[in-house]
Amino acid sequence: MEHATETAQRSHHVNQWVMHHVTDSGEWHTPLWSLHLPSWISNNAIMLIITSFFLIIGFGSFFRYQKGKAPRGWTNALEVFVLFVRNEISIAYLGEKDGRKMAPLFLTFFFFILTANLMGLCPLFSTSTGNINVTLGLASVTFFFMVFGAMYVNGPIGFFKAFAPAGVPWPILIILMPIEMVGLVIKCAALTIRLFANMLAGHIVVFSLVGLLVTFGFWALPALAMALAINLLEVFIAFLQAYVFTVLSAMFIGEMYHPAH
Repeated sequence: MEHATETAQRSHHVNQWVMHHVTDSGEWHTPLWSLHLPSWISNNAIMLIITSFFLIIGFGSFFRYQKGKAPRGWTNALEVFVLFVRNEISIAYLGEKDGRKMAPLFLTFFFFILTANLMGLCPLFSTSTGNINVTLGLASVTFFFMVFGAMYVNGPIGFFKAFAPAGVPWPILIILMPIEMVGLVIKCAALTIRLFANMLAGHIVVFSLVGLLVTFGFWALPALAMALAINLLEVFIAFLQAYVFTVLSAMFIGEMYHPAH
């Protein structure tokens, strides 16, 4: 009975530790120490600043190579991703003209989310994209271009015409148009929850498996191998979620820019 009570207490402490590390707080957690942050800034805010710093350094190296010379090393690897996002995502869903104009936005989406996701796998950092406020901010940018960008490209009248497909009888349009308008918000909500839930769930699983060692001791050692396997899978998921968010954003914006297609 005493052993069961001790195990339950350990499980409770592990649960508190896991939730404390995956939620935003005023502390910067590391394996060895925790840094208490000022009241006006949170852990996720620090992660966003560091993510932006890494992006500036990374793209600074991309534009550093001399004109006329073939890129090498890190610059060459970065160019592969840049060309893929521009050609296979931006231009593919928005066409040649609008795709080239919107490429910087989708490149920012892809590399920002990818960097934030990968940072969460490092012991010194946390996953800012595992916070719904961060993903909501990213999805709000997509919503802005879906609404105001489409108005700029097609005009206000053309924007509202996108909710009324040609050839549909007007009695059906009375029902269809409000549904299509609500669909704008639903699409952005899907972007928000998809990225947030995937990144949060993966880290909860890894922390929980490691916590089994604290709860059950040596008998839970196989859980450590499972945690390592899932952590390696998280690397793939980091790339996948950055790609999915960028593709869906390009698809949603492209549908509003070119409703006839």
